[in-house]
Amino acid sequence: MEHNNCINIKEVSIGFKKNKENLHLFNSINLNFFNGDFVGVVGLNGIGKSTFLKSICGLLPLLSGEVFINQKLLIKYDNNELAKKISIVLTEKINGFNLSVYDLVASGQMPYTNSFNNLKPENKLIINEAIKTCGLYAHQHKLLHELSDGLFQKTLIAKSIAQQTNIMLLDEPSAFLDFASKHDLFSLLKNQTLHHNKCILVSSHDLDLILKYCNKILLLTDNKVELIPTSTAISNPIFKQISGDFL
Repeated sequence: MEHNNCINIKEVSIGFKKNKENLHLFNSINLNFFNGDFVGVVGLNGIGKSTFLKSICGLLPLLSGEVFINQKLLIKYDNNELAKKISIVLTEKINGFNLSVYDLVASGQMPYTNSFNNLKPENKLIINEAIKTCGLYAHQHKLLHELSDGLFQKTLIAKSIAQQTNIMLLDEPSAFLDFASKHDLFSLLKNQTLHHNKCILVSSHDLDLILKYCNKILLLTDNKVELIPTSTAISNPIFKQISGDFL
């Protein structure tokens, strides 16, 4: 199985604009992520984990530098082409009149349909497989507003899987799940890297799960980003600071 460089970050500065001024969170980032990587993104509350994920997939503009996705400059992709390369699961609720679980998961196949978004049998097969993978078969006809936070989060992940991207970014996907469901989720994501060669970055405060399932950890502190092997995390001073040295 090839572990190709699928995300290449070169001299990137990340942040946002406030009163027409650039506020920098992280500067001069140089990172590489590969197919088969399962990376836990960790840091204290408010450090910029969500901003980092949104910036490397184009949802937020970079303050400087370049991001390459599968060796192609991020800004050179059109929206439909990029949607076949990267999927992102955010914490924000999605509202929609009479949208069901099936409808939301099916939207992951939109980049592969025609202008009328007609679903062919091959599209439906992928949608059904994503629903089954995330354990949503019994809930697929429920409306979104009827779902618990945990089921809604699983639906978003099923949509991401149905999108068939080789890169998945997830922002706090385990936040509303019970203990067993948290492990089910991380195990599911781990299998996506092992058996489908995906590159997955997941931000989480569940440091015990990251230590158990991820092979790399991205540490975010004040204006500093460090990528380390999970095997070295316990002895890493920055990880100790983030964990409060309770692990």
